[in-house]
Amino acid sequence: MRVLVTGATGYVGGRLVPRLLAAGHQVRVLVRDPARLSGRAWSGQVEQVRGDVLDEASLGPALEGMEAAYYLVHSMDGKPDFEARDRQAATSFGAAARRAGVGRLLYLGGLGDQRSSLSAHLASRQATGQELAAAGVPVTEFRAAVIVGSGSISFEMVRYLTERLPAMLCPRWVMQRIQPIAVRDVLAYLVAALQVPASAGRVVEIGGADVLTYREMLLGYARLRGLRRWLLPVPMLTPELSSHWVHWMTPIPVGIARPLIEGLRSEVVVRDDLARRLFPGITPLPYLEACRLALQRTEHGDTETRWADALWTSAGDERPVTFESEQGLELERRRLTVAAPPAAVYRVFSGLGGARGWLFADWSWRLRGLMDRAVGGVGLRRGRRDPDDLRVGDTVDFWRVEAAEPPSLLRLRAEMKVPGRAWLQFEARAVPEGTRLKQTAFFEPRGLLGFLYWYSLYPVHKVIFSALISRIGARAEADARSAPTTI
Repeated sequence: MRVLVTGATGYVGGRLVPRLLAAGHQVRVLVRDPARLSGRAWSGQVEQVRGDVLDEASLGPALEGMEAAYYLVHSMDGKPDFEARDRQAATSFGAAARRAGVGRLLYLGGLGDQRSSLSAHLASRQATGQELAAAGVPVTEFRAAVIVGSGSISFEMVRYLTERLPAMLCPRWVMQRIQPIAVRDVLAYLVAALQVPASAGRVVEIGGADVLTYREMLLGYARLRGLRRWLLPVPMLTPELSSHWVHWMTPIPVGIARPLIEGLRSEVVVRDDLARRLFPGITPLPYLEACRLALQRTEHGDTETRWADALWTSAGDERPVTFESEQGLELERRRLTVAAPPAAVYRVFSGLGGARGWLFADWSWRLRGLMDRAVGGVGLRRGRRDPDDLRVGDTVDFWRVEAAEPPSLLRLRAEMKVPGRAWLQFEARAVPEGTRLKQTAFFEPRGLLGFLYWYSLYPVHKVIFSALISRIGARAEADARSAPTTI
């Protein structure tokens, strides 16, 4: 089929597109900025149309000739007028789809019993589905609760709260029943619906194999990670206070945390078996299996999309130093433009360690090695196999080479004793000025001690890592100037 996908830069949309392509569909995507798709492996296989669901003039060209369209956008951005914007966008999109002769719309909304007191966010998600249907084009509206997958906002909230806090003060909403669903099952339903005409014009509630409380979700994740956690119920902890708590304990900003938490006050479980009757070939995963797969993907660096991929979260990635949290990792990134080719830059950072040292404050690296030896670690004594050549599996002092892809990438995994797991990565990308060098320190903290360890190192990293990337750039530029030229 000829299919339009909106929200292709978002968490679900970014995963849906390659699955539609694999199923043989012709895919067009509506994006506000096509440059946001440049890093996607599938970007060259889809037709890209610049536009916005809030810009009515851009919807006609995007929908023209389409047999079906996925509506995967919403305005949960912390701004107070999100309900009005969602309604306006859905009304415009439904009307444009009718004028373009689109046969079907497919929408992913929020689970919840309309007879109960739904949060503003959940009510808006359901109202969006109603606005789409009011245009007259048959809509398949899937309603899901918590989506569990590597990089999903709900999974990240569970992960950060559980990993960081040995004991948590919990409000009453942690005892509310929820039916979480694996992101792979959500995608399976979205793709399969194109081949199930009976799903047109229907509201289909989807959920995983388990109905749990949020408390059981937190404790289940803790068991999976081998962590002991205590949840202490507190009667007076409002959604407002809870959202600020989540804001400080996780990467999720307060404006996004608040509607999420307010939604958790309602029971969100599947109340009919239409999904099972329409899609008998889909067997949803249990919650712990979904968590296990999400963790596995994260550990392997195989996360396709993240909740923060949507355009409104982007503040650009060209700042020289950034501190971020994503997918359970703490990241410290530094960037530098170097007037030398990538191969020259790669030779410098791949030659670090061993007898050559670390270009700046070698005494501090030796001190770190001695501290590691004192607690039974490997220290710096291993050096490196060859002063210039590196292969995957080689040792570099207290690091091990995890990836070596000349002239663009080197990733070292720390083997010193730390309360978590750590990596140091260098990337070299050709730009008109020479090379864009990116140096990233990754840390996956284990428990509260891990976070205290990481944050205590910020002052040290500010000096050591800032000087390191500067010295790498300077050395590469000097080497490039002294290299013989050919005619």
